[in-house]
Amino acid sequence: MEEFLARIGPADEQAMRAATERQLALTKPVGSLGVLEELSVRVAGMTASCPPAVPSPAVVTVFAADHGVHAQGVSPWPQTVTAAMLANFAAGGAAVNAFAVNNRVDVRVVDVGVASDVDGLDIVHAKVRPGTRDLATEKALSEEEVLAAVTVGFELADNLVRDGYRCLLTGDMGIANTTASAALIATFTGMTADDVTGRGTGIDDATLAHKTSVVRSALALHAVPASDPLGALSAYGGLEHAALAGYILGGAANRVPVILDGVIAGAAALVAQALHPAVIEYCVAGHRSAEPGHAVALKTLGLQPLVDLDLRLGEGTGAVLAYPILTCAVRALAEMATFESAGITAEDDA
Repeated sequence: MEEFLARIGPADEQAMRAATERQLALTKPVGSLGVLEELSVRVAGMTASCPPAVPSPAVVTVFAADHGVHAQGVSPWPQTVTAAMLANFAAGGAAVNAFAVNNRVDVRVVDVGVASDVDGLDIVHAKVRPGTRDLATEKALSEEEVLAAVTVGFELADNLVRDGYRCLLTGDMGIANTTASAALIATFTGMTADDVTGRGTGIDDATLAHKTSVVRSALALHAVPASDPLGALSAYGGLEHAALAGYILGGAANRVPVILDGVIAGAAALVAQALHPAVIEYCVAGHRSAEPGHAVALKTLGLQPLVDLDLRLGEGTGAVLAYPILTCAVRALAEMATFESAGITAEDDA
């Protein structure tokens, strides 16, 4: 872990100053591209270059795992849906596959902790254990299992960048994973279970009240401080959260942008930030999920979402939708003419 974290440094201040100066010289009113201007400056800092190259190719990695807390009745969906969706991803039939094809993003699917046997699927097999233990009654993961899952994510990020990818997008799949997310978000933000627990796949009021109670009780049972990110992963899981935290850290270590998806990624990013604060300088919030905990997480992380479409599907769909916005921001910085190169003067504007 120390070796991983030692590779992460802050965004490059010189590149960001140069990008800011270039924005002022482009053929447009200052600030007229709004959030895209700041985004392009941030990418310059991430990559230590101005203007930065368009972060392409891109890949969305869907980390999949199951959760022992499913036994508490927090989701109406059977746990077997996780494995069934992995088969759907592998066949190209999920929403993230459709969005990825449209936006020229590759898809990787990783079994980091699915309870069912999915050995026959053409995916990345990195199972740490078949699902977590029930966070409502005991620790979800051992310390060794947490470190193994974090390592899966970090090493995969390394490998993807080595293979030529220049933008990493987060994805996830796991029935009941919004319950673990709520517990993690409450831990790192200081908010209550009522503030951060949502309807997930669309549960009714009674199930939401029960789910919130489960999260509240788990927080009281484990009482992990925000200063102990690995302890939080051990208490609540999930394996996909741990792997995503490692993946986010790996993106930062390789100085490539990481586009976060929804509430699961938000929870994982809080873990990653607690492990190394500079990691958030490499993160872009793809969208704002309809899950209440996600808005809480984004506020704590200090990230502004690029799109807000009431999505609550997961899979990486929001991150993939945001990817073209990121590339447009970079292209504008790199490819727009400056007033000088276009021969436009203040007298012309007058």
